Amino acid sequence: MPKRLIKKWMPDHASIKEHKHLQIFGKLLHDASLWHFNRRSVSGAFAVGLFCAFIPLPSQMIIAAAIAIFVRVNLPISISLVWLTNPITMPPIFYGAYKIGTFVMGQEAISSDYQLTAQWFSEQLGLIWQPFLLGCFISGSIVAILGYISIRLLWRMHVVHHIKLRKERLKARQPKP
Repeated sequence: MPKRLIKKWMPDHASIKEHKHLQIFGKLLHDASLWHFNRRSVSGAFAVGLFCAFIPLPSQMIIAAAIAIFVRVNLPISISLVWLTNPITMPPIFYGAYKIGTFVMGQEAISSDYQLTAQWFSEQLGLIWQPFLLGCFISGSIVAILGYISIRLLWRMHVVHHIKLRKERLKARQPKP
């Protein structure tokens, strides 16, 4: 994986350490393993960030940071991937999670006219919370596993490709008999 490309898009250490919501972690943010860009750290960060993106709480970033600190994976990537679910993508992603939950539980999805209002949501919450949370857990787990495996494979392919190029360059430099 091209480290320079990843580092280009990630915030720097200082901005994350000074973020007002992450101050609760204090000196834990100074652990060097939270800032490494290696295959283990980045793939683990993808798993943490993608899983936390499916948590239907406004504190997803804090949860992702706590898990990243606990399992010692790249903190900026974990926090950044939480924004997969943003105000634009949340409705279709969480509706899909709800549909997955109803399918797994063997229930029928509520097909009455829905309105994206606080009143409708509070009235329907008692009916939809179980399949919704189950669907979020299943979706988050699957996406996290796929993200982890994908990053590991892409990183491995990148390394193998560079090793192959290096061998070809060395072979081209050797004098021919």
